Amino acid sequence: MRVAEHLNEALHALLDADPSVHVLGEDIVDPYGGAFKITKGLSTKHGSRVISTPLSEGGIVGVGAGLALAGDRAIVEIMFGDFAALAFDQLLNFASKSTTMYGRRVPIPLIVRCPTGGRRGYGPTHSQSLQKHFIGVPGLDLYELSPFHDAHALLTTMFARQTPCVLFEDKVLYTRRICRDGLVDDLFRFELTGGWARVYADGDVPPGCAIIAPGGLTDRALEAMRELLIEHEITCVLLVPERLYPLDPAPVMDVLRGVGTVVVAEDGSAGGTWGAEVSRLLHPELWASLSGPIRLVSAADSIIPTAAHLEREVLVQADTIRRAVLA
Repeated sequence: MRVAEHLNEALHALLDADPSVHVLGEDIVDPYGGAFKITKGLSTKHGSRVISTPLSEGGIVGVGAGLALAGDRAIVEIMFGDFAALAFDQLLNFASKSTTMYGRRVPIPLIVRCPTGGRRGYGPTHSQSLQKHFIGVPGLDLYELSPFHDAHALLTTMFARQTPCVLFEDKVLYTRRICRDGLVDDLFRFELTGGWARVYADGDVPPGCAIIAPGGLTDRALEAMRELLIEHEITCVLLVPERLYPLDPAPVMDVLRGVGTVVVAEDGSAGGTWGAEVSRLLHPELWASLSGPIRLVSAADSIIPTAAHLEREVLVQADTIRRAVLA
């Protein structure tokens, strides 16, 4: 099963189980079923609880937050994550603040889904990874889809938080297969612990480097790990959190203390990033065991071109991660 199909199945299960769940977004009803077909079949089965909205990201998120404030549960699809910028006021000044500004804790079960990332030739305004712009907003939790974490469990976890959550979903990841039963491929295995996926090479050689990356970067991180192992005999472990912010590194600290090198990779451009936040949290804890500074891998300081050969130069590639580890 591909990640897109798996996410669609998870949405169906949520709507089946809970009549208070509503799904809102642009062009999400059948027969179109959303730009990436994640909502395919939902409106046919669940009718008025799946709402195709006007083209207003601020309005969509505002209505979703209002439904959540009134006691329902809402999942909002932003057609392209870039357009979440148009809903930033609703997330920053309404949804996230509504949980605590009334003198008592108020549940706001809201999930805002954001398809992100490039490698599809969609150009500057449809290819960005804007995670860093949502870091540090009190009351706003950030998650990212991965091929290792179960989508239904992830959505259930986000609703259980009772706070507004943004879920980033890499568009290329939609086409990748999900990983199950601890198997990734012929070389790598994985296990889940405390919301983290630990991906490691099958064998007894302890890793010398840890790569920390969100779910959308896993294919490139795995390609880099394979090359490092086969060509340079460097064994790495990949650590993928389901929740980006607030980040809890405690479940993987034992792994991190066992390596001398840590590389944090992300798709967005440098400056005030998720990777910098990860480094801030880890540096005091790992100071004694690191052989050098935590290295950050980011996209180039540029708009994202449409032409494939130019887009590759801007975005993080497997070779970008490989060079950071070797350095």
